Amino acid sequence: MKTEYVKYIKLRTLLIGFVLSLGFITIGGRAVYLQVFCENWLSQKASDQYEMPVRSLGNRGTIYDANHNELAVSTSVTSIAAYPGQIDNPATAAVKLSKILRIGKTGLRKKLSSNRKFVWIKRQVTPGDEEKVRDLKLNGIDFIPEQNRFYTGKTLAAQLLGFSGIDGHGLEGIEFYYDKYLKGNDDSRTVFRDAFGSVFAADEVKDDYNGKNLILTIDSRIQYITEKALKDAVNEFNAVSGIAIVMVPQTGAILSLAHFPFFNPNAFNKFDREKWRNRAITDSFEPGSTMKIFSAAAAIESGKCTPDSIFFCENGKYRIGRNIIHDTHPHGWLSLQHIIKYSSNIGAVKVGETIGPEVLYNSLRKFGFKERTGIDCPGETSGSLLDYKRWTKIDAGAISFGQGISASAIQLISAASAIANNGILMKPYLVQAVTDHNGRVIKSIKPKEKRRVVSPKTAKSVIKMMQSVVSEKGTGINAAINGYSVCGKTGTAQKIDDTGKYAKGKYTASFIGFVPAEKPRAVILVIIDEPHGNHYGGIVAAPVFKKIAIKTLDYMNMPQGEVPDVRCQVSGDRCQG
Repeated sequence: MKTEYVKYIKLRTLLIGFVLSLGFITIGGRAVYLQVFCENWLSQKASDQYEMPVRSLGNRGTIYDANHNELAVSTSVTSIAAYPGQIDNPATAAVKLSKILRIGKTGLRKKLSSNRKFVWIKRQVTPGDEEKVRDLKLNGIDFIPEQNRFYTGKTLAAQLLGFSGIDGHGLEGIEFYYDKYLKGNDDSRTVFRDAFGSVFAADEVKDDYNGKNLILTIDSRIQYITEKALKDAVNEFNAVSGIAIVMVPQTGAILSLAHFPFFNPNAFNKFDREKWRNRAITDSFEPGSTMKIFSAAAAIESGKCTPDSIFFCENGKYRIGRNIIHDTHPHGWLSLQHIIKYSSNIGAVKVGETIGPEVLYNSLRKFGFKERTGIDCPGETSGSLLDYKRWTKIDAGAISFGQGISASAIQLISAASAIANNGILMKPYLVQAVTDHNGRVIKSIKPKEKRRVVSPKTAKSVIKMMQSVVSEKGTGINAAINGYSVCGKTGTAQKIDDTGKYAKGKYTASFIGFVPAEKPRAVILVIIDEPHGNHYGGIVAAPVFKKIAIKTLDYMNMPQGEVPDVRCQVSGDRCQG
């Protein structure tokens, strides 16, 4: 009996040992299989539990004005994201989140139920919404720090600055043109989280993570002065829109570039797209009588005319083939200087006929018409100027007084600045320096001379003519400033409609000038589109020039010169142009 019992015990022991050995062998084999043959798969499964990839952009660079006042900055905001694999109940989570964040629960539920590792729920939420979502304490929900672009001046220089999108990329204006400097670098980091979702480690942030800063040539104070004067004029004459630019002729630096109506880039999607566009750069128009100063410059530079050369102005009507050229007021014999002073279309045609199409065309090209200025802003137009070989006689005549040619506002002010700059054309620019996050200059933009357009002698002659425009009986008398010598030229151009014909009752009123006449500190261009009640440049645009000039000179602490107070002593319609 004892022998049988001992055999039973041995058999059971062997059986249990065999089963245990088989189990150990199975476990060991499984362990070897998992660790040797499934190493990569297991590592990935493990990392998915505690490693989370996070991609974000560094802070976008700040945009400063010329005096280092902030115009565009990046502020910290929070965006809400999710890791679908960690969501306990996607349907319940979607209902709770949709109520707080005011987004569709159906689409949100699909996101939370997806097989993706990471999804955005809502970008750049308000602090209040962020706090409410945090209070839900949902698993798999993350709060990602991001940046939001804020424009401190709201509408100030909006079309010039442009704006950037939610992903930190520039979409319009300077923000778009200099995006490669302004945008922060991509930061793809790995964040390590514990079982409760708390971060306990993360990769280091790159040293060059943030974007570069821009220092503009724009002066915020002059920009405000320009915008205020422009807004008042557009409203006073119930015009469609307006553009005004202030430029330093010796360097090409733009001190202000204004548009009206305004828009606020902090909420750009609430405004019509037409208001986003920097029309001073992208749009062209017929300059009208402001073109006469360039025709006069061509005539003097050619040696075929002097300021005292006399032309018969046909008493107000001059036939060219089937076309008749008119003057606002009839004139007989006028010198070239008086043609500019009284803005005689017929006189300008006679000047063009004297020098010939080729000379006029080549001179206008030297002034920069039909070519882009190269200003650092997107979408610049080259304008239009037909080759002189294709001009008819009426084409040549019309171009002499600013019809049949189109130019942008930046082209026009650059050309006028060449006269103010002793005959040298400068490249206009908006950014003077690029700096890093420590304020160190990494790129400096210097004034760039493009070419000499006319001789100093010719420039001085045209300057004297432009001074006469702002004297008694001149079309620009309303731009005269007591105590300062002012140069200017009025422009009134009939607009062309969609059919290519001149639209009845639709005009562009403009004034281009600089102050003081000796060593000009600023060239100012004002363009008012479709004014009502009056459409002459001398009435509509010249007073805007005056307002901008007075306050700008005062801001610059420019002392007054010994210039008498001139006033219009003739009938109001004679001081038009």
